[in-house]
Amino acid sequence: MSADKSSWVVDVTEENFEREVIERSKSVPVVVDFWAEWCGPCRALGPVLERLVEERAGQVVLAKINVDECQELAGAFRIESIPAVKAVRDGKVVLEFVGALPEPALREFLDRLSPSESARQIQQARDLEATDPTQAETLYRQALQEERPSDTARVGLARLLMARGEEAEAADLLRRVPPGSEESSEVDRLNAILFLKERARDCGDEAALRKRLAAEPDNAEVRYQLGCVLAAAGQYPAALDMLLSAAERDKKLGNAKVREVMVKVFTVIGLRSELSEEYRDKLRMVLY
Repeated sequence: MSADKSSWVVDVTEENFEREVIERSKSVPVVVDFWAEWCGPCRALGPVLERLVEERAGQVVLAKINVDECQELAGAFRIESIPAVKAVRDGKVVLEFVGALPEPALREFLDRLSPSESARQIQQARDLEATDPTQAETLYRQALQEERPSDTARVGLARLLMARGEEAEAADLLRRVPPGSEESSEVDRLNAILFLKERARDCGDEAALRKRLAAEPDNAEVRYQLGCVLAAAGQYPAALDMLLSAAERDKKLGNAKVREVMVKVFTVIGLRSELSEEYRDKLRMVLY
C-alpha cells in the first residue's frame, strides 16, 4: 500500500519509524503490521486489517512494515513469524498477535485498543445498569440493531431483563451467545440463575416450606425444596446449608438433585469462591 493512500494506513520504514509509530502513538494508538510480499497469510490479513482501520476514521492508525526491507526493525521487535501485529500506545507495545486472525477477532482486537462507537455505547450501558436501567436497556437494544450484534450487548440486556423478571426473553438472548465467547462465564452464571428460579417454581413458597420443616425436621425432600427456594432468592449461604442438610439425610437425593442445584449455586457465586470450596468439600464428605 502506498503511503499516501490513506492518512490512517501508512508504510513505515526504518527512517520514519520513530515519527510514524513512536511519536504518533502518543496521540493515537498505532497498529504495526509486520508483513512480506511472499507471505500468503500476510496478503490475506492485510486488506482486512486496512479496511477495519479505515472504518474507524482516525481512532487508530495502521503502520505497515515490510520485514524484508526493514530487517533491523523486525529484529528489534523479535519478529520470528509473520504476519505479526503489535499495537503501540505511548511508545509501548500493549497488545499483539501472530497469524491471520478472522475478521471478528480483528474487530475485537481493535475494540480493545480503541473502542468503536458501538463498543463505547455498550460500555455506557454497562455503567448505567445499576443507576439507570431504562437508559441502559435503550443503549443495549440500539447496539443489537448493528449488523454484527455484540454478545456483550446480548448478555447485558439479558441481565437487565432477568432483574425485572422477564426471563423468557433473557433466556432467548443467552441462547444466541455462541460457546467460547468472551461472555461465556457470565452466560453460564446467568443461565444458572435461570435454572435456580425455574427449579424453585415447583417447590412452593418459603413460609409454607418452613412450616412443613418445623413439623418434619428430618424430611430431606422438604429441606431440598427449601434450599431451592432460598437459592432462587439469592440467599446462597443459607441455601447451601439447607441443601447440604438434605444430602446428609438422604444420600440418594444428595447424589442427584441436591448436587445438581449446589453446582448451579457454585456457578453463580464463583466456582473457586471460598463459599463454593467450603461446601464442595462438605458435600464430598457427606456423599463419600
